[in-house]
Amino acid sequence: MFKLTFLFIWLTWLLGNPIIAIIVLLVILYALDRRFVGISPSLFGYFKRNARIRKLKGIIAASPNDVSAKQELARLLIDRKKSEAALRLLEPLGRVLEDSAEYWDDLGQALAAEGRGPEGETAMLRALGLNPRVKFGAPYLRLAAMRANDDQELALSYLKSFQDIHSSSCESYYRMAEVYKRMGKEAEAKGAAEEGLRVYRSLPKYRKRAERGWALRLLFKK
Repeated sequence: MFKLTFLFIWLTWLLGNPIIAIIVLLVILYALDRRFVGISPSLFGYFKRNARIRKLKGIIAASPNDVSAKQELARLLIDRKKSEAALRLLEPLGRVLEDSAEYWDDLGQALAAEGRGPEGETAMLRALGLNPRVKFGAPYLRLAAMRANDDQELALSYLKSFQDIHSSSCESYYRMAEVYKRMGKEAEAKGAAEEGLRVYRSLPKYRKRAERGWALRLLFKK
């Protein structure tokens, strides 16, 4: 904190304007986070997704029966928290994509985001029934988050199923620590956090950057 205060004072003296100094300081902090931590969202990724959304909308306008374009657009809309628009694209595709695990997971995400939790859970379980490893087990993480408040035992079973597929995910250990904490099991919560940090330390360098944000959360949790 002292270093940030000193940097702010120095930038204010250098630039002659505290508002500009704050902006520059935020840019520096953002750049450092993107380079070394990775918690803040990528602005480049944001603009890239927007461009892709516009392109896909153009493709669909020219070819209304392009199923793959609709599915990709729906995923991007889900990422942008526009689940209602995503559902309008996905729901009519049920018959065409009834054997697609990825489709049912996409639909489940959109339904859950619209407050239709039981329907969303059913759709995601159907996805896992078709392919337990769909999206590297990501539906298990979502299901665990949905059940963390009302059925902690079920949430834990989802997390353990995910870890069977993706054992190097720090996020799963963070969520597991959260569930144990809700259950009042402080020792188990601390153990999950410690195990997540141990997993992080064992990762190769290229994987650590992707997991670093969750590792920091685990550190605070511990």
